[in-house]
Amino acid sequence: MGAAEAKAAILANKTALGIEFGSTRIKAVLVDDKNQPIASGGHEWENRYENGVWTYSLDDIWTGIQDCYQDMARDVKAKYDIELESVGAFGVSAMMHGYMPFNKEGELLVPFRTWRNNITGEASEKLMELFNYNIPQRWSIAHLYQAILNGEEHVKDIDYITTLEAYVHWKLTGKRVLGIGDAAGMFPIDTTKADYNQEMVDKFDELVAPYGFSWKLRDIMPKAFVAGEDAGVLTEEGAKLLDVTGKLKAGIPMCPPEGDAGTGMVATNSVAVRTGNVSAGTSVFAMIVLEKELSRPYKEIDMVTTPSGHLVAMAHSNNCTSDLNAWVNVFKEFAEAMGMEVDMNKLFGTLYNKALEGDPDCGGLLSYCYFSGEHMTGFEEGRPLFVRSPESKFNLANFMRTNLYTCLGAMRVGLNLLFEKENVKVDRLLGHGGLFKTKGVGQQILADAVNAPVSVMATAGEGGAWGIALLASYLVNKEEGETLESFLDNKVFADQESSTLDPKLEGVAGFNAFMDSYMKGLSIERAAVESEIW
Repeated sequence: MGAAEAKAAILANKTALGIEFGSTRIKAVLVDDKNQPIASGGHEWENRYENGVWTYSLDDIWTGIQDCYQDMARDVKAKYDIELESVGAFGVSAMMHGYMPFNKEGELLVPFRTWRNNITGEASEKLMELFNYNIPQRWSIAHLYQAILNGEEHVKDIDYITTLEAYVHWKLTGKRVLGIGDAAGMFPIDTTKADYNQEMVDKFDELVAPYGFSWKLRDIMPKAFVAGEDAGVLTEEGAKLLDVTGKLKAGIPMCPPEGDAGTGMVATNSVAVRTGNVSAGTSVFAMIVLEKELSRPYKEIDMVTTPSGHLVAMAHSNNCTSDLNAWVNVFKEFAEAMGMEVDMNKLFGTLYNKALEGDPDCGGLLSYCYFSGEHMTGFEEGRPLFVRSPESKFNLANFMRTNLYTCLGAMRVGLNLLFEKENVKVDRLLGHGGLFKTKGVGQQILADAVNAPVSVMATAGEGGAWGIALLASYLVNKEEGETLESFLDNKVFADQESSTLDPKLEGVAGFNAFMDSYMKGLSIERAAVESEIW
């Protein structure tokens, strides 16, 4: 679409805006009436580790989204010579899970506890036993119950607990709602009713009744909404909060806020049964839309839903590219020390492609990218680690290949359960996120890791911000009875370019050999965590 058509769509208010809070970047994407991106903006941010908790401050949240929105508005002005005053629909998404408790006055009672924390082990175990359902440490209900078990004073004052995107949506609209995909990361969902599992809600209320709190669980949770439901409009207060220039008008329809897993499924057209996607950035997770329930709960597998409420198995690893990026930055420092000007895209591309020249089994090198704890392998804390024997083939290609392999190591542990123990079938697997930006490299390594064809779409780099923009578009543009799957197939992805890579026999065998070392070497990681050096 040319600039004239995009400008016309903006002026006619036939656009949709999506803003997503990623772990290191807040991104805004504006789409036209053909659901194609026409403007974007961003804001870099980083979580903090304070008092033993991974967190972001409220100030960081609001200055971040405001700056991101302004960056996108400047992009609109630069490309189309228009001051952005409205959009056709709007949605907010963010990293799933976590814990934000508020009192009746709307005050945050404790700092935001993000998905990255592994501090709810006792609660997670007890709730799993109570519900006969996997309750990962990241889930909001695990955080709530752990706070109760810890005797934290703030619990009695809770009026509302929510996740990051539902908090932002609440402040922009006044509505306490959450898309069902992330609601499923707060508390188990009954997919037949598209709502929290009432039997489990009753069990939890009974469990905490002796504490005498004034609230019941449903009183303090956001209402679960499926894609396409009316989730309110941007209020006057919300418009001023988002756009500090005061140009943005109120009244914009807003879709249910969703988690990054749900928006990733939308952005890769992976919301239909027997489709899946792998999102690989700071964390990495595989989402497989299931044909049926699993035979039993697994601690390693989250059960969540698509934004439409279909059951999804999620193999989630806390750690992916943070350590890889740290190593790339070391190479950047070296190049700068040698007097070279560094183009980061070229540097990443060069190092990633070098990995493909390495031995399929990485030549005996081993790495753990554990910046934080890793529930897949039983670690509450992590230490980034690179190890080798004197006999290992230590060269640049193997070094880079090892660091790419290890990004997928913990996730592979979960996928093995789905493919081998539950016989889960996948017709289509799509990759998106930072790991896939260098053409063909992360894609090939993932195909070898899961022994299945992997596709990457031309829009993979747009990611979740585009995904939530599409959900906003679906809210206002869907036809009567049109499913999200049909909307995406026919109105978004019909002409979408993609590339598919098949697994290579030697790559599959090499990754399997690496995984054998990876599992045997966990004792080395354990020793690093338990040492008194750090």
